Amino acid sequence: MHSSATSIRTRPLASMRRTSMHRPAHPIPSPAMPRYERKDHLHQRAKKEGLRSRAAYKLEEIQKQFSLLSKGDRVADLGCWPGGWLEVASRLVGPGGRVAGIDLAEVDPPIAAPNVTALVGDLEDAETGARLLEALGGAPADVVLSDAAPKLTGVRERDRANEERLLEAIEALLPRLLRPGGSFAIKILEGPEAQQIDRRLRTAFAKAKTVKLASTRKGSTERYLVARDYRGGEG
Repeated sequence: MHSSATSIRTRPLASMRRTSMHRPAHPIPSPAMPRYERKDHLHQRAKKEGLRSRAAYKLEEIQKQFSLLSKGDRVADLGCWPGGWLEVASRLVGPGGRVAGIDLAEVDPPIAAPNVTALVGDLEDAETGARLLEALGGAPADVVLSDAAPKLTGVRERDRANEERLLEAIEALLPRLLRPGGSFAIKILEGPEAQQIDRRLRTAFAKAKTVKLASTRKGSTERYLVARDYRGGEG
C-alpha cells in the first residue's frame, strides 16, 4: 500500500497506506468522501483467523475469479505492508515460488515463510527494481500485485495527485519487473487522473478487466484492474 512522491508529498509515497489493509487512513470525512465502518465483518473475521489484514480476502477473491497466481510463480507486491497479500501469495505459489514485497513501512512481525522477502524502500527510488529482482532470484516476476493507495488527507486535489503519482511509480517499474506474458493486479481509486493511467496500463496487456470486489468496504470507490499477457517494454 505505499510508494513515494515529489514536491507535493508530506510523506514519501511508499509510506502511503493501503486503505484496503489494516489501519487504513482515517481522515475527517468531507462531502466528497464516503463514510464506512472500519471494523466490518471482514475485519472481525480477519482478526479471528489471525490474518494481518482484511485485505487478504481481496487477493483471495481475485485469485478465485482469475487464477492469477500458480505454483512456482515469482510474485512482486508493491506496497506490501502490513503483509496480508504477501501471506496469501506465499501460500498460492508454494515452496517452489518466490514472493518479494516492498514498502516504506517495515513488515512487522516478519513473515516466517521462507519464500517471502519483505524489503523496506520507496517505489520511486532508482534501485527499487533491482532490489526486487534480486529478491526474486534475478528473474522478473510472473505476477505483479499492488493494493497500494495514498494516505488520504480529505483534500480531493491533493489525494488525486498522490494517487496519480503512486500509479505512475508502479507503471514505471513494470517494464523491468514483469516478464512478457505476465499478469498484473492493481487497485485504482476514483478520479480522472487515475482513470487516465488505468487506460494507459491496459494498452500494455493483451487482456484487462476492471472489477469491483465483494470484499471491498461498503462505500469505497476502489476498483481493481486485473490484466494478463503483458506485452513487455523497455526498462
